[in-house]
Amino acid sequence: MNFNSLGLKKLISLGYSGSPIVYTQLSLFDDIEEPKVIEERHPYKIEISEVTDENGDGAIDLSDVELLIRNKKNVLTMLNGDGDFRGQESQIALDEADIIVTNPPFSLMKEYIPLLMNSGKQFLVLGNMNHITFKEIFHYFIENKIWLGYTSGHFWFKVPEYYEEKRTDFKIDESGQKWRRLGNICWFTNMEIEKLHQPLTLYKHYSSEEFPTYDNYDAIHIEKVADIPCDYNGVMAVPITFMDKYSPDQFEILGKFDGGSDSNVWDLAKPILNGNPKYKRIAIRRKV
Repeated sequence: MNFNSLGLKKLISLGYSGSPIVYTQLSLFDDIEEPKVIEERHPYKIEISEVTDENGDGAIDLSDVELLIRNKKNVLTMLNGDGDFRGQESQIALDEADIIVTNPPFSLMKEYIPLLMNSGKQFLVLGNMNHITFKEIFHYFIENKIWLGYTSGHFWFKVPEYYEEKRTDFKIDESGQKWRRLGNICWFTNMEIEKLHQPLTLYKHYSSEEFPTYDNYDAIHIEKVADIPCDYNGVMAVPITFMDKYSPDQFEILGKFDGGSDSNVWDLAKPILNGNPKYKRIAIRRKV
């Protein structure tokens, strides 16, 4: 809907025939002349190179997109492969694109983020904040090659009918659509944004009583991001949610406190305070 206002040259969408844009809102597969039977979730590709008021109703909406595809001004094709992002057809689309926007399988983020980084493309990708600490991803944050975009926290996602109802983080709207809520959702991006250069306002002052040092590493434990002291220049262990406020102009990321793995140079130590293990943290230091 924003094709023209964004000044796009082309929009390439890869998905499945069971997805909302072609299954619920558009009925594009009715007229496709394909020798093979189209399965419910067969992968497809739509290439949009123009969006105009095709039906002359004074507005641009999905009905115009449908007409543009039916009139062959935009192109819809079925993929030969399974639509996997590692497949040749997906790779061809990736090579052609300037910017990638997607919600990849969370279980494959360890593979997907490095693939995007190696492509050299700009991207905006939904993920979980815990993905930051994955060995395959974390070093990109340390090197300031990836950061978090705008908006993070609890997101609602549409889910298929077969999803079981749950007591919490679940709802069914007035149309009967099921929804699940997931926490710690965030945007991974390498696109320059203003937020990246907005410093975090610090108001607390350091004291050894309020900010104890770990038993096994010379770093102070910070319980909440809002508690980061303004006058401490040593290593600080902060919650992962700090990454949503991180500015490389103000802090540097040194590593993480997780399990103290010898196989991961960025995993500095297991965070232990007064004999008690703490949840994993990000190791940072103020830039003075």
